[in-house]
Amino acid sequence: MRWRMNRQHERNEIEEQRSNCGENTLESDYEAPEKLHRRKGWRLIAITLGACVMLSACGNSNSITSDQAEQQSKEQTTNTNEASESTRQAGNSGTEVSAIITPDNFIDTLMNGSKDAIYSQMSPELKEALTLEQFKTSADQFLEGVTSFDLVVDAKVNDLTEFAWKDQTGTKGIQAYFTEANQIEGLLIQPLELHKDTDQTFTKTEFQFPMKGEWYVFWGGNDVMSNYHYEHKTQRYALDIIRTKEAFSYNGDGKVNENYYAFGEPLYAAADGTVVEIKNDIPDNIPGVMNPEEPAGNNVVIDHGNGEYSVTGHIKEGSVAVKKGDKVMQGDLIGELGNSGNSSEAHLHFQVSDGPDLFTSRSVNIRWADQSQQLTRGNTIQGLPE
Repeated sequence: MRWRMNRQHERNEIEEQRSNCGENTLESDYEAPEKLHRRKGWRLIAITLGACVMLSACGNSNSITSDQAEQQSKEQTTNTNEASESTRQAGNSGTEVSAIITPDNFIDTLMNGSKDAIYSQMSPELKEALTLEQFKTSADQFLEGVTSFDLVVDAKVNDLTEFAWKDQTGTKGIQAYFTEANQIEGLLIQPLELHKDTDQTFTKTEFQFPMKGEWYVFWGGNDVMSNYHYEHKTQRYALDIIRTKEAFSYNGDGKVNENYYAFGEPLYAAADGTVVEIKNDIPDNIPGVMNPEEPAGNNVVIDHGNGEYSVTGHIKEGSVAVKKGDKVMQGDLIGELGNSGNSSEAHLHFQVSDGPDLFTSRSVNIRWADQSQQLTRGNTIQGLPE
C-alpha cells in the first residue's frame, strides 16, 4: 500500500512495496519521491509497525485475523491503562503531558500544544523507531508556514482508525492511525504532490459501478493519503473496493477467503466494449499471503473505444465468465470478486487506462454515470441495484 519503497522491475511482474504498516502493492513505473523530500526542510516520518495492521488493497501483508484482533484488543487495553498511568504520573511530576490525545484534538495539540503528550500515546514500536526529539524536530520543521489543517480521511476498518489531514495549501499531509483506546499506532507526515492536469481529464466513456449493493472505498481519491495509487501515473486513479459490515471486512477466521464479505460477489462490465485480455487460472491467496509474481491476479481487460481500457483485477480463480474477443454490454457478468494476485484479502482493483497493458499505460480519471457519490477513501457507496 504505501510509505517505504522498494522496487522490483520486470515487465509484467512488478510489485511495489510501500510499508505503511507493512503493506505491499501492485505497482509499476515507480518514481521515488526522494527529490521531493530533499526539497523539504523536514524529515519524513514513515514508520513500519508490526502492531499496525491494515487490511486489504493490492497486497497488505498484515491483514488482521480474528485471533489477532482479539489479541490486539487485549494489548490495547493494557497499553491504554499504561498510557493513563503514565499521563497521571506525568501530571503529578509537573511535565507537559496532561491530557489524553484523541483524533479530535490531535491537530490542535500538534500545532499549539504538547508534543510530549502526543509522543506519550505512541505505541512501543513507534517509540522504538522514533525518539521524542526526532519527533519534535520533524514536526516543527513540517509545521513551518502551516496555518490550518482540514480533515480529509476518517476511515475505520478492522479495529484500526485512520485520520488524515491536509494543510491550507494542499501540499502537506498528516496521517495518524489510532486504536479504539486512542493509542497512536502509526504516524506519517509527508509532502503532497498534485497532478491537476490529469485530475481534470476524465474518460470519454461513462462507467457504472461494476458491483451490486453497498461497498466501501478502501483506496480512492486524488491525493496519496486517500489513494496510495495516486503518485504512480500507471495507477493514479485506480480504486480498491471492499465490503464491510459493522466496520469489519470479514466474520470469523480471517485466514479463510469465504469469510470475507466481498469474496465471490459478482462483477459486471462497467461499460460496453470488447474483451482484449483475460487471466483465469491463478489460485486465490490465503488471506495475508500475497502473490507478487502475478500482481493483477485473475483479471479482465475491456476495450471501450476512445483509447480507454478498463482493468478489473484480483478476480476469483476460475470465475471469469468471458473470453478474449467477446463483445460485452454494460452490466454483463464478467466474473466473481476474489483474492488472487498481489492481494491480501478479497477486494476489487478497478481502473481505466489509456492502453491495455496495466504496467505501461497511464491511468485515466473515471467519468462515473452516478455523480452523486464520491468514490474516495472511507466512503460507503451504493452500487448497482440488487
